[in-house]
Amino acid sequence: MTSETTGTGSTFGRVGIWSSALHASRVDEAGGKAIADALAELDELGFGTVWIGGSPTPGDAAAVVAATRSITVATGILSIWNHTAEEVAAAVSAIDPDARGRFVLGLGVSHGPMVPQYAKPYSAMVDYLDALDAAEPFVGSGHRVLAALGPKMLKLAADRSLGAHPYLVTTEHTAEARAALGPDALLAPELAVVLDTDLDRARTTARTMLGMYLQLPNYTANLLRLGFTEGDFEGGGSVRLLDALFALGDAEQVTRRTREYLDAGADHVALQILTADEGGAGLPRAEWRELAEAFGSEL
Repeated sequence: MTSETTGTGSTFGRVGIWSSALHASRVDEAGGKAIADALAELDELGFGTVWIGGSPTPGDAAAVVAATRSITVATGILSIWNHTAEEVAAAVSAIDPDARGRFVLGLGVSHGPMVPQYAKPYSAMVDYLDALDAAEPFVGSGHRVLAALGPKMLKLAADRSLGAHPYLVTTEHTAEARAALGPDALLAPELAVVLDTDLDRARTTARTMLGMYLQLPNYTANLLRLGFTEGDFEGGGSVRLLDALFALGDAEQVTRRTREYLDAGADHVALQILTADEGGAGLPRAEWRELAEAFGSEL
């Protein structure tokens, strides 16, 4: 890979799919086939990018690239604490050269409660990017994005990568991130979706997912900066918080909410489908099809 970039719009598209269920390393042979079949369908549905969520391994990323033909594949997010830059570069080199240009390395510093060696996250990310720049093959700035919430990491994302992939953010954060990144860097926030017109039930599904993230100070500190209070974190999240962070309702409502993020400055929105029966951990292919039909040519 070189450090040259292609246009962010053509590379990522306006709408993508974010899923933590695309880890071939965590399933048996039948599970791997189910992932490959789902990816083949995603490739055909028209979404611009598939994001491999939930701290994937470099091998997981290589498997997703191999299972797809044209869609951009991005890690969302590979933890810099779990894999050295040299390991990542070696894994990138194993990807078919004809497909390697579709792969984007999303990197993040994770969270203190989840990483025993967590320390000086900003400096650790700078050092990691330096190591990537020195590695072979060269995984340059045009083929990576950073998980970024606060001003310092957003500026680093603009300076040393294609841009930012913020997780669990509002449209207000998206507008602030666009201002911090400048007009040219990629801004690709994640947006969690519950396709359920019973809003009480949809909020219950959302709270099931949100509760874990409200234990992580990077997210709560960001939400406090945005004007929420500690009271909004109680009981798995207030209605005000849920309605600001999620797209709840039918497919038409999801398309409206996605447009709000695009209007706020996002180039691309990565949709994570949550379902009550799977807790967001499965392969919600019916929901992916429903959204692809709802977005149509907007994808």
